[in-house]
Amino acid sequence: MASNASPPVCKILDYGKLKYEDQKRKAEARKKQKTIDVKEIKMRPGIESHDYDVKMRAMNRFLGDGDKVKVTLRFRGREMAHQDLGMNVLNRVREDLEDQAKVEQYPRMDGRQMVMVLVPR
Repeated sequence: MASNASPPVCKILDYGKLKYEDQKRKAEARKKQKTIDVKEIKMRPGIESHDYDVKMRAMNRFLGDGDKVKVTLRFRGREMAHQDLGMNVLNRVREDLEDQAKVEQYPRMDGRQMVMVLVPR
């Protein structure tokens, strides 16, 4: 409605059609937005080189898709006495992914697990 016109002008429209077009516009905006998922990779402190390479390929794929990666290192039994080995594994992951990811949450102990979160650059 244009109230400052002389005489005032009003447009008559179909309210159902207006609601339908608004609903379509909102659905299209929802379709285009990207949701960021958190993918989890689980490792052990004594992980072998081939297993490590397989996990790194998965992390590269997740980061390439724009997802966060949560790296979980699980300690069992006497491994709890050697947490420095787990820290070495997580530091190696961080160095290998330095160009693709940055650390959102640095390694910390959470019960029997050491957790680190990476986000894509």
